[in-house]
Amino acid sequence: MDTEKRKTKIEARLAELHDRLKHVEDALDEPADADLDDQAIELEDDEVLEAIGAAAQKETFLLQNALRNIDAGTYGICKSCGDDISPERLDSVPYALLCRKCANSHIEAARQRRR
Repeated sequence: MDTEKRKTKIEARLAELHDRLKHVEDALDEPADADLDDQAIELEDDEVLEAIGAAAQKETFLLQNALRNIDAGTYGICKSCGDDISPERLDSVPYALLCRKCANSHIEAARQRRR
């Protein structure tokens, strides 16, 4: 596996997320409108922006963890079974810790617990 290429992609995504978080922070720092109707709309917009910011923070944490795994030489190795995580899975979920088989097993186990 070409971990340098993956590292570069992860770092690029982290830069995008950093820009997104900066945009969210700037938008949330804008002063409130004097009109009460506009304030209500801004409040709803702020809730959406906060959710976007929270998602970006979570993805940032996961991607930083992936970079640590690359540095440790454990990137792309399933934490459950020790098999390689497929390149296709890492393309779509670059911070994946489980191979597709183990991820599906964990999902099914969670469904069983809910029943």
